[in-house]
Amino acid sequence: MLNQLRPALVLTFAFTLLTGLGYPLMITGVAQALMPAEANGSLVRKDGVLIGSQLIGQNFVSEKYFWPRPSATGPEPYNAAASSGSNLGTTSDTLKARVFADIARLRAAGMAGPIPADAGMASGSGLDPHISPEFARVQIARVAKARGLPEADVEALVAGATRGRLFGIVGEPRVNVLELNLALDAPRS
Repeated sequence: MLNQLRPALVLTFAFTLLTGLGYPLMITGVAQALMPAEANGSLVRKDGVLIGSQLIGQNFVSEKYFWPRPSATGPEPYNAAASSGSNLGTTSDTLKARVFADIARLRAAGMAGPIPADAGMASGSGLDPHISPEFARVQIARVAKARGLPEADVEALVAGATRGRLFGIVGEPRVNVLELNLALDAPRS
């Protein structure tokens, strides 16, 4: 029996080292060498201070900033440790009440016209850092007024922050809220 147990234990230990330690270290090293920013979480720094990630949304609430879509993480919005969808279906009264409250908040902030769907619906992860260009556009007047800027200047920032479909066909056009808000805070010449 020892003749059968010994090779099994040696192979288990060897493959544990190979697949549990060696392979992850190799992949980490390759990622660090080829794309260090992405391997480290696509972190965004301003004046050397970490302010966020390009991949995880933030809860901007000031009138001077573009607002993200609602977050389904709880109890804190955009809590990366609690990433999940809400699991509320389209017939859920709780979901309907939350969406109507979000739309009422946007209307109270002066947003007129059709409100895009992403303004009231959370993403699947609850952490999406992007909004649709349509949602960004309905916020232009509010942000421009709060900052005392011409709407055309804010509209130009939105246009500059809008990213198209991947390879021209995959996904939808989008605006990264953190990047757009950083562009708002950047000095103008």
